[in-house]
Amino acid sequence: MITYQEEPKAKLSLRPAYFHIIPLLLLILAPAGLSAQQMPLYSQYIQNGFLVNPSMAGEDGYTSFNTTVRQQWLGFTDAPQTYSASWQTRLLRRSYRIVNHPVRRSNMLMPSTKGRVGLGAYIINDVNGNVARTGISFTYAYHIIMNNRQLSFGLAPKFFQYRLYDQNLSLGDARDPVFSGNFHSVAYCPDADFGVHFRGYDYFVGFAVSNLLQTAVVLGSGDQPDFKSFRHYWLMGGYKFALTNEFFMEPGLLLKTSENWNPQGDLSLKFYYEDQFWAGLSYRTNGSLIAMFGVRIEGLYLGYSFDYTLSKIGSYSFGSHEITMSVKLGSNARRYKWLNRY
Repeated sequence: MITYQEEPKAKLSLRPAYFHIIPLLLLILAPAGLSAQQMPLYSQYIQNGFLVNPSMAGEDGYTSFNTTVRQQWLGFTDAPQTYSASWQTRLLRRSYRIVNHPVRRSNMLMPSTKGRVGLGAYIINDVNGNVARTGISFTYAYHIIMNNRQLSFGLAPKFFQYRLYDQNLSLGDARDPVFSGNFHSVAYCPDADFGVHFRGYDYFVGFAVSNLLQTAVVLGSGDQPDFKSFRHYWLMGGYKFALTNEFFMEPGLLLKTSENWNPQGDLSLKFYYEDQFWAGLSYRTNGSLIAMFGVRIEGLYLGYSFDYTLSKIGSYSFGSHEITMSVKLGSNARRYKWLNRY
């Protein structure tokens, strides 16, 4: 959920709740001039590209199962935590589909030869203090093959549940109007993401928009104003080139901002050894240094990153930790044959 995390949020004590519930929701939902969290924050965004940009569903030709666990500011009580699991695939050229024949009144198995459709889905649980967000998304991507390049588009409708753990809050006034009457601590919000992605043999660039509908989020009694999830914009790119026959280097960039212009950038530099081991460093413009490591064992990809905050918060926490694991099915020779092995 990002916009963007910089200071932890402690447990709340309301006196009355008007002075804390509304600021809490603003911190979670309003990005203007505040350190907030709306979209999931990932340090290994290249490994998590599909979660940021829906057009990347199936773009590499593999069937992939991915999981990510992120612990922000380890050592703080109720610090942000993110858990996600995703699946994506590409419908191959030689797959088959069932077509209902209108004349013969029978089903026919027809070959599909385009191989341009990617599908994906993910489920995520993001917790920040006494506010949690759980959601699910389904993705449809369309890939256009252009000689040794590929242009992709993706659309992902999604549905999220926001929840305020009000049982953990201490009220200074039991008659607080925010919690009186028909108070609801759960909100259900549909929305959608859109993305475009362009890849060549050794480079890629992509752009995505999250929360297209800017759905209103209502937590609290009915007389409180609605809070909405703002649009977020993502620009991602990278270029991979050979240093030797075994070593490769890939500088990368991720720029993100909210609808109300709260920009943040990640500048990264990664090194690969025979596409089996990788390590790198990244700098986040909010004042964080990130170290990344990874290994590939056949079709299993394991990655770890450690974020160290350069601000005062770094002196009181044990950093932020992120672990990713991916299983990719399908060999390069079989999958990339119809992609012209770009």
